Amino acid sequence: MAEQLATPRRPRLNRDRVLAAAVALADDTGIEALTMRTLAQEFGVVPMALYKHVANKDQLLDGMVDIVFAEVDFTSGGADWKTAMRKRALSMRGALMRHRWAIGLMESRMRPGPANLRYHNETMKCLREAGFPFQSAVHAYSAMDSYIYGFALQEKTIGFATPQEAAEVAETRLAMQPPSLAEQYPYLLEVVAELGKAGYDYAAEFEVGLDLLLDGIEQLRPEWKSQAHRRPPRT
Repeated sequence: MAEQLATPRRPRLNRDRVLAAAVALADDTGIEALTMRTLAQEFGVVPMALYKHVANKDQLLDGMVDIVFAEVDFTSGGADWKTAMRKRALSMRGALMRHRWAIGLMESRMRPGPANLRYHNETMKCLREAGFPFQSAVHAYSAMDSYIYGFALQEKTIGFATPQEAAEVAETRLAMQPPSLAEQYPYLLEVVAELGKAGYDYAAEFEVGLDLLLDGIEQLRPEWKSQAHRRPPRT
């Protein structure tokens, strides 16, 4: 009697596997293409099978965003605030480059997960324990996140990934412009021409801006502290 080959069992679904697959699918195809149906197809199941692990699309997105926050390498202890916040910014940019769909979603979730909450708590802890008055800590936090997320959005949408690609794009655009353009917009043409020579390195540019921001915050700290001491007590 011929031996019957056993049909391999599908791995049992759980919440972690569903979220990991959703992140991978969004990385590959974009967040717009992610639906409960397309995710179910990754497992070879019907969409209803997923609802045992995530109640709806919003809960799925909450969990996905929490995975991205969990990838950010940041703890507030053991380093001065500038070193810690610089590390945080670089790590967040790295996570956003791996998961570009997350740009615009990171601060929009109404039910943040544990990694999300831990990340924000550690950021405020870093600033407050470094001596920042509460309002000053909020100012610094807001300025840094605006820079990190804004830069990531620009990097996502601007249309080139490497310095070499930037140079090629700049050269192409320069060649398409009429000669009279140089007289009308000489400084703009200078930017395009210089990019054509050297390219545009996102990582280097991000770090330059980051250091400018951190240095500016450091210079403002004494004034912020003074303002905090001058405020009248709450009644």
